[in-house]
Amino acid sequence: MTTKRTTPLSRELVLEAAINVADAGGVHALSMRKVAAELGVEAMSLYHHVATKNEILDGVVDTLFAKIDMPDPATPWKKAMRARAVSARSVLAAHPWALGLMESRKAPGPSVTAHHNAVLGSLRSGGFSIPLSAHAYALIDSYVYGFTLQEASLPFRSPDELDEVMNNFDLEAMATDLPHLAELAQEHVLQPGYSFSDEFDFGLDLILDALEQRLAS
Repeated sequence: MTTKRTTPLSRELVLEAAINVADAGGVHALSMRKVAAELGVEAMSLYHHVATKNEILDGVVDTLFAKIDMPDPATPWKKAMRARAVSARSVLAAHPWALGLMESRKAPGPSVTAHHNAVLGSLRSGGFSIPLSAHAYALIDSYVYGFTLQEASLPFRSPDELDEVMNNFDLEAMATDLPHLAELAQEHVLQPGYSFSDEFDFGLDLILDALEQRLAS
């Protein structure tokens, strides 16, 4: 049940409410009416702060980019790119519905442009050429977005859910018919402490090491 709002609205509050609506029902759930309900106001009240749903989407993307840590100019590029990738993955994992939105807006906001500028600045300060900076940025973001999407799509989130999924397989039969898959399940996935999320750091390190080698060459 929506309660009546008594504190003033602002553009920031509207956008945070929009994020809450999308967190609950996905990006397709976003509408002026639902955002207004989240805030406890009439939909017409929103038009003083956002003119259209499209403007809400632009603002939401800008708000989420503001939540991602920007590279510190004083930090070496490799350490800065690692911290920034970890932060981006954390933000996107909390709001997986935003994966398809982050690079889609035709009118990027100030947080988006400042973020891109800071990432490129870190790479350029680290000795990357302009083309290599572009390659590195695209590669890192493709990995972050792709991994986060894959992780969000998995049919398990906890060890209990993983056990439930694995109960659908006859591992003894798999050992004969699908030996490599059975080996992976028994020797890796079903071992204590396994977490798919650990694969993120492994892949990110490979990418950063490869970029470091390319930079040196």
